[in-house]
Amino acid sequence: MDELICVDVFDKEVGRATKEECHRKALLHRAFSVFIVNNGKMLLQRRAEGKYHSGGLWANACCSHPRADEVLDDAVQRRLREELGIQCQCKEIASFIYHHKFDHSLYEFEYDHVFIGSYNGKVSPDPQEIMETKWIGFRELAHSLMTQPEIYAVWFLTAAPKVLNEIIKIY
Repeated sequence: MDELICVDVFDKEVGRATKEECHRKALLHRAFSVFIVNNGKMLLQRRAEGKYHSGGLWANACCSHPRADEVLDDAVQRRLREELGIQCQCKEIASFIYHHKFDHSLYEFEYDHVFIGSYNGKVSPDPQEIMETKWIGFRELAHSLMTQPEIYAVWFLTAAPKVLNEIIKIY
């Protein structure tokens, strides 16, 4: 089983644990969220119903954890290939810590690195991970975040505004 990187609030490695241990014991661990944009739109994925949390909710194009001894940029590229069948350059634009209790034995406690990439080709979602994808305009997404927050994964509600603010600077 792959080990994840446990970190402190400064993202310094303090240990390692399995994915299950991190999420059952609420251990702060390194994660990443990738946002893919193209021509004024953002690629969203609807998480597969069978995911152990947040199934059926909309989120950014790709998110995961680097494995122990894996460089963050390499992990981003690995998961883009595995989840969406794509490859593109990505740039880290922010990071944040979030904690969410799903139930009495399942937590997200992550130091999340936020990446943006630009891509305009075909995507091939892994059905084990993703039930649906769609491109959504930036303004439409901003409105939806305000009016329908319950349809989005918890980390997306924090990360998406950071990305939208960065995109405004670019466009």
